[in-house]
Amino acid sequence: MQIIHYKDINEILSSNEIQLFKQLQGIISAINKDTNLTRLIEGDDYWISQVYDSIWPFYLNPNKTFNGKKFVDIGSGCGFPGLAYAITHPNSEVYLVDSSRKKTEALKQIIDALNLSNKIFVINERIEKIAHNDLYRNTFDIGTTRAVGSPSTVSEYILPMLKRSGIGLLYCGKWNKKDEFKIKNTLNILKGSITEIKKNQLPKGKGERNIIFIKPEQNCPDFYPRAIGKPSKYPL
Repeated sequence: MQIIHYKDINEILSSNEIQLFKQLQGIISAINKDTNLTRLIEGDDYWISQVYDSIWPFYLNPNKTFNGKKFVDIGSGCGFPGLAYAITHPNSEVYLVDSSRKKTEALKQIIDALNLSNKIFVINERIEKIAHNDLYRNTFDIGTTRAVGSPSTVSEYILPMLKRSGIGLLYCGKWNKKDEFKIKNTLNILKGSITEIKKNQLPKGKGERNIIFIKPEQNCPDFYPRAIGKPSKYPL
């Protein structure tokens, strides 16, 4: 496990990116008046718990490019980490997936107002269905989930979506050896593996964050993900 030390967001983002995140903050705040998307929209709640927490895993290795990729964010909510990735990786094609129509309609409003250069697609559907669609299965370079479910559950969502060369990022809070043992068993079933684990203590009391990087070793067996609700109710 590698421990990452916090960098001020101004060291990571360009002035243009900061302006886009400020614009995104205003758009979400306006939509929040009618549709309760998130409570993390002011001050450090926004800039650390939303923005920084979404983007720091992509700044760990300067020799590894995350731009120009086909990216999917599962359970995108109000757009984190998906829209944060789009802002910081403008040459990537981004797919935001959420089963809540309220959230996907809000995402469409946000994207229209933000006017980013990326191709961005919003999909209102359960991932258990999308992952069995040949248009999406085994096609993505990067897959993410954040605040969606247990590591075992979200591994079952992500791995079927990835190319053999793809990587998945699981955003987790506390992490220990027992958690690692469980997810290794799950990944063995799904024909995947852990490539690395990064730990970051977020500042201003925003808590511990671990990113579990996973990859396919072979194509995920066709049986997975299981039927709607099964991965969350009965984790592997």
